[in-house]
Amino acid sequence: SAVVGALVALSIISLVLSLVRVEDVTLPPTVKYGMVFDAGSSHTSLFVYEWDSDKENGTGVVSQTLSCDVQGQGISSYANNPPEAGNSLRECLDKALQVVPAEKHRDVPAYLGATAGMRLLREQNSSATEQVLAEVAKTMQEYPVAFKGARILTGEEEGAYGWITINYLLDSFTKYSPKAHTWLRPETANIFGALDLGGASTQITFMPEGSVLSQNEASEFTLYGYSYNIYTHSYLCYGQNEMLKRLEKELIVSWGGEDFTCPQKLSFWPEQRHAGSLKLICLCGRGNEIKQSENYTVTLEGRGNASACRAALRKLFNFSACGQSQDCSFDGVYQPPLRGQFIAFSAFYYNFKFLNLTEGQPLAEVREAIEGLCTRSWEDLSSSYPKENPKRLPKYCANANYILTLLLDAYKFNETSWNNIFFQMKAGSADVGWTLGSVLNLTNMLPPEAPARLKGHRPSLWAAAVIFIILTLVLGLAALLL
Repeated sequence: SAVVGALVALSIISLVLSLVRVEDVTLPPTVKYGMVFDAGSSHTSLFVYEWDSDKENGTGVVSQTLSCDVQGQGISSYANNPPEAGNSLRECLDKALQVVPAEKHRDVPAYLGATAGMRLLREQNSSATEQVLAEVAKTMQEYPVAFKGARILTGEEEGAYGWITINYLLDSFTKYSPKAHTWLRPETANIFGALDLGGASTQITFMPEGSVLSQNEASEFTLYGYSYNIYTHSYLCYGQNEMLKRLEKELIVSWGGEDFTCPQKLSFWPEQRHAGSLKLICLCGRGNEIKQSENYTVTLEGRGNASACRAALRKLFNFSACGQSQDCSFDGVYQPPLRGQFIAFSAFYYNFKFLNLTEGQPLAEVREAIEGLCTRSWEDLSSSYPKENPKRLPKYCANANYILTLLLDAYKFNETSWNNIFFQMKAGSADVGWTLGSVLNLTNMLPPEAPARLKGHRPSLWAAAVIFIILTLVLGLAALLL
């Protein structure tokens, strides 16, 4: 009878502990993933991002999970062999699926955004452009992901998404507060501008003091519950690769080679030799038009004159089109006065990194370093940098002088505001570029998922209930054996 009494008592206690203080328990949010290909003019990269399904004021808190560089050149280089554009993506797609849990593959939105290289190809050959994008889409649709499209971004989208990326990574939009255990908008948010230099285009994006007067350059975004009005403009044919092609043509014309009947020796890069056709889309409507020949061979021989280099580069810009207007950059394009600090990335960063000029050096020191680079002999330069790509090394002098011309003469930075430019390619563990910004903007359009809720106990009560249930079972067995 004592054992039976104990069993009854333990059963009642276990039942009470199982029923009292039952609470709603919120499960951790599920993790979402997204894939974005950045198909640039010279190369393609794949980025995988993740974010929690619940959002902060309508926008996801996103982090970079993987970056993968696609082998080969940009997809625009496959105009004569479109299927290879799709095949080139397979290695990175395989790697991406390895970092995403298998049960989530079908729900992963996957995009490809092409930039200035494909914009140029579209002007040259629209049917080849469509074939390349079709082959890319075909390949991506073979993988178990939620394919959302392959398209050409506008220059303004590229600029605006890059601006979003920078300010997100630098905590300008939202920042986690350990004290409040939540994400808060910084009280003194420092909004950065974005300077992007690619192979075929360049973009400038920032928040001006007042409203943007030209709707062509105005963009509005709502992020983490706040609206931002920005100025952004993209200059096609002003990327560094297209700039070099246009410069070659300008030098030939100024040297007197308009008839293209005999080879010319031209002064520019240290000991660089260039041969081939000058049939280039970016020459259309820019500077003197000349009859070009497929059989014409040009040799460029360097003289190491940095000031002459910049003088030649200035001829690539139409500064006179602005007249007396102060709110104008070049080619007659509206630009409000610069405001705040800027992050210069992509080719801005890579060229200045080679020159060790990414530590906030003053403009005078930058000029001196570039002058020093240009005056070095090719033998000295090549022996000093044996591991540098021999195709890239001869171009640093021209590229660096182009960056100076673009930032100072075109975008209107000066001796003082130069100190507001920071050259960097990463912030935290993520790469700076347009892809993260596009994913952040995408999360605005995805409905938030309410966290799953279950009924549960406090751990201490649950442990006590389990102990009493075990004791009840033990005593019950003992009673049966006795």
